[in-house]
Formats: sequence, C-alpha cells, structure tokens
Amino acid sequence: MTVMKDKITLITGASGGIGEAAARAFAKEGAKLILVARRKERLEALAKELIDKHQTKSLVLPMNLREFEEVEKTLKNLPPEWSEVEILINNAGLVRGLQKVYTMDSEDWHEVIDVNVKALIAVTNSIVPGMVKRGSGHIINLGSIAGRESYPNGAVYCATKFAVRALSRGLKMDLNETPIRVTSIDPGLVETEFSVVRFKGDEEKAKTPYQGITALKAEDIADAIVWSASRPAHVNISEMLIFPTAQASSVQVHREE
Repeated sequence: MTVMKDKITLITGASGGIGEAAARAFAKEGAKLILVARRKERLEALAKELIDKHQTKSLVLPMNLREFEEVEKTLKNLPPEWSEVEILINNAGLVRGLQKVYTMDSEDWHEVIDVNVKALIAVTNSIVPGMVKRGSGHIINLGSIAGRESYPNGAVYCATKFAVRALSRGLKMDLNETPIRVTSIDPGLVETEFSVVRFKGDEEKAKTPYQGITALKAEDIADAIVWSASRPAHVNISEMLIFPTAQASSVQVHREE
C-alpha cells in the first residue's frame, strides 16, 4: 500500500499536459482524484481511462477557473465524500504570445493574470481552510523558471510566476504552525500543449521552443510532484527547479543543429 492510497487529490488543469500526467501518476499510486478543467469531454475520458486501468475513483468538475465566484462556491461545497482534500495541485496556467508587455492585447494579459494568479488564490482559499481544520494536507503549486528569471517578451507571464513563488513562500509562512506542507515545482522547458495555447493553435509555431533539444515531458514533472507528495510527514520539499539537460537558464538553451 502506498502513502497515496485513497488520498483525495485535487488537480486543476487536469485535461492536458502536466495536470493530465499528474492524474495518471496519482491514480497509479491509488489516490482518489478531483479533476478540474474547462474541457469536460477530456476530463470524462481521462476519468474513464483511470477507472479502467487503476480502479480510480474520480470526481469530474468542468469549470472555467476565471469564474472565481463559481469556483469558490463549487469547491467549498464538495460532496461530503470528496470534501477532505489531502493534496491540492494548483497546476492550471497559461501564457499568450511572445510580446513586449506594452504591446499585449488587454484580454491576453487579463487572462494570464486571472488563471495563473487569481484562480490559484481562489482554489487555495476554498480548499486550505479544510486542511487547517483537519490538521493535514499538502499544497503543490506549479511555478516556472519564469518565476525566478524574467525573459524578453514574457514580462506578464514572468510576473505571474514570480507571484506564484511568492504565494507559495508566504502560504508556508502562514501555515507554519500547522503540519500542512507547501511545495513549488518550477520547470524549465516542458513539451506539452502549453505552447499551442500560447500561440493560439498555431502548431508549427508552437514547436519552435523545443527545436534542437530533448525537452522535459509532462511525465517528468508528474514524477517530481508524486515524489514531493510522498515524502515522510516531517519533510517539506519547499522548492524544486527542474531543467532539461540542455537548458541552463530561462534564456540559455543548447540546441543541436
């Protein structure tokens, strides 16, 4: 029996990329899953796959995380059998384009800040009070190297990931008198649908960041999340920075010809 057995694990952005990989990884460990994302069909397909393969119990919650009031209402009123969330994985996040901050479309920067920062706070504020009341829980936030080093034409995204890092550190301070753990996982280049979203469906353009390197996979980050969550109760993995071998910083990447 693994330490994850039957632990209720809530994953935002579970319909693709790192969130989907994390759902598979936690299902393999015997966790019960609350799957949150906009794409209902993909969540339902994932839930079916996991029950067929691992007998995983899943609660599918299709929602737009930008609808903050609805998010809080739903998560504060989970069915009783799903209300004791032990692991919260704040994975949902996005970026739009590669633009100078002063040229960004207003809707784009509003969306990036809403999803990456405001939604994370809304989800956290909905789930963590229950953890405090029970004296048990673990919050794992998906940050980025962009939350440690700014890069050109990505200022707003970097600002949101700096915010995630600050929120993770501050939350741990706020929870320091409790047994609740807080972790920030900060990846470098991970090849997922992230870039497809960034370039609004332009798949050829989305391949550019990964050309000439072996990028990280979503499964690599899912492994790190599971490892962090499976440490003994007295061990808190505060931060983890993960690069592909070919990457040395947010902007220094060795690409093969």
